[in-house]
Amino acid sequence: MARSSTRPTSRDVAQAAGVSQAAVSLVLGDKWRGRVSEATAERVREAARDLGYRPNLAARNLRLGRTRTVLLVVPALTTEFFAGVYTGAARVAAENGFGVVLYPSPEGIGPARDPFASAQAALDGVIASSMAADALTAIRGDQLPLVMLDSDPEGSMGAATVNLDIADGVRQVTDHLLGLGHRRVLHLAADVPSWTFEIRARELAARMAAVPGTQVRTARAPISIEDALAATEAALRLPGPRPTAVVCDDDKLAAGAYKAVRRLGLRIPDDISVTGLDDLALATALDPELTTVRLDAELFGERGMRALLAVLEGEEPAGGDIPVQLVVRASTAPPPGV
Repeated sequence: MARSSTRPTSRDVAQAAGVSQAAVSLVLGDKWRGRVSEATAERVREAARDLGYRPNLAARNLRLGRTRTVLLVVPALTTEFFAGVYTGAARVAAENGFGVVLYPSPEGIGPARDPFASAQAALDGVIASSMAADALTAIRGDQLPLVMLDSDPEGSMGAATVNLDIADGVRQVTDHLLGLGHRRVLHLAADVPSWTFEIRARELAARMAAVPGTQVRTARAPISIEDALAATEAALRLPGPRPTAVVCDDDKLAAGAYKAVRRLGLRIPDDISVTGLDDLALATALDPELTTVRLDAELFGERGMRALLAVLEGEEPAGGDIPVQLVVRASTAPPPGV
């Protein structure tokens, strides 16, 4: 695997030893006892020797909080969800004497300009959404202590990952619809190359496939109301039995689905049910109010910041996905004839 520089990094040591960057920090900082096993510690030391790794003193100064500034990299702030993530992260940062700089990666026009002449010189670490991961390369944020949000824990570039239990949220939605009697579902999928949306598609397909006589049709759309309207209308006009429920990856997609359903002269939920995922303010502005999955954005941001602070201290961040909750409202009902 090609490295980003000729000098080996702690990430190289972690990959060679098959451990997290946090574990490498514990071992090489001689703080590992009682936290990792002797065998793991020896594997890290051996990997460091083999690679010729030497700690970067400048990076160590950063980890000790020389600037006490963290960068939060998110997609463009087009919904209040990422505003909530920022609020939670900033609250925990302030409690620990850190500040948070927000770096949005605008949709459709590529990453924003680098806000620093040198990210490494101005920052202690980075928290990044997997939906904005491309921006990391532009600002060299992947060279700093990094915590990834909504990212595959098996393939994350970060020292730690923090995830919402999106898979369970999709299971709750699917079980709710199956329980009402729905067997033909349209999945209105976000046309965004991100792990979190791959999980939604995978879990929906698996849950539906476990029940005989079910069918999932997929339509993809960028996360905008107009794109969702067009994709839903086209999918519902296809020949064959019409889906009785639309499962949307996002509440904004659900708003577009509402418009498509009404354009076709159908009623929600009498003719077709619709579900979302996020529980944005939009969910209760829709009529009927939207059945969706509540994601605690502020807690997400808090956990992301606590994980980064742990990494900076050479400690192992707390594990476990953040629970999510199905909120049943008036947009779902048994399909016609049931």
